[in-house]
Formats: sequence, structure tokens, C-alpha cells
Amino acid sequence: MNRKLTQIKQTMSKTKITVNSNGSLKVEGDFEIADKTGALYDLGGREIISICRCGLSKNKPFCDGSHKGHFEHDAVAFSLPPKK
Repeated sequence: MNRKLTQIKQTMSKTKITVNSNGSLKVEGDFEIADKTGALYDLGGREIISICRCGLSKNKPFCDGSHKGHFEHDAVAFSLPPKK
């Protein structure tokens, strides 16, 4: 691998999204979240946030814990079918 590409890969940030069982999507790393117009949410310097999956949060798109006892999903990874 050439030196420049190696440097780029070393400086690129990584974002990880974890699907929590019975809960939110945990997003961690270097990321931005934009609304439908492209305006960015002010995340207040956070590097970890949770996105609502249940639809019950009063702070959408962010999780406020409203799902507890009202949302069930066993998060187990699987392979998607091939792209069409």
C-alpha cells in the first residue's frame, strides 16, 4: 500500500453503530447527524449517542429511555440478501 493511502487510512475516523436488544441504536465515534434539510444537530461534543427505534421518545431522533418495557427486539446479526 502506498504511503499516502496508509496515512489517509490512519487518519480516517470510524463510526460504530450497535443495535441494542429491546432498545436504541448506539452510535459512537466520529459522526454528524443531520435533519431532512441537511441542518446538523448540535450534539454538544458527544462521541456516543443513542437513536430511538421504538418511536416513543419525546426527544426524537434521540432515545430518552421511553422504550423500557414497551419495545421488544432481540438484536442478533444476520446477513442481508444480495443487492438487486
